Amino acid sequence: MSTLKVDTLQGKASATSITLPTTTNIGSTPLVSASANSMTIKGEGSATTNIQQGLTKVWAVGDQDSAQDLKDSFNVSSMNDASEGIIDFNIANNMANANYSASGNGRRDSGGSAIFCRLSDITTSLIKTYWLTPDSLSDTEHACLQINGDLA
Repeated sequence: MSTLKVDTLQGKASATSITLPTTTNIGSTPLVSASANSMTIKGEGSATTNIQQGLTKVWAVGDQDSAQDLKDSFNVSSMNDASEGIIDFNIANNMANANYSASGNGRRDSGGSAIFCRLSDITTSLIKTYWLTPDSLSDTEHACLQINGDLA
């Protein structure tokens, strides 16, 4: 086998486009198919994984209890402390539709009690989260949200 070491690849027909054979590997992972805005790789066993479909599109860690801000996030433009135990997360790059998968979990730093998340008002650009202890709505110092689905 030959080794080709280069810093830049440039296409012959178009400087910004190259075509790879369908049997191309990325490291030891076979590239199964690639087309505009879609790439599929060989996953576990004989399964294949679509890279775009398999990525988390939104995640956030918010502090509603003391700092009332985002601690860290991806594709979240802002967090709004709507009321006691209620946080609106605004999605920066909209989801394609409101039929995405979302989940949340949290905890209170003071006392370490578990906080449960209920999702509501799910739109392509916002998701309302309700943070509950076993008894009532409660502000949380560590509100985590994850969304999987298609971006618009």
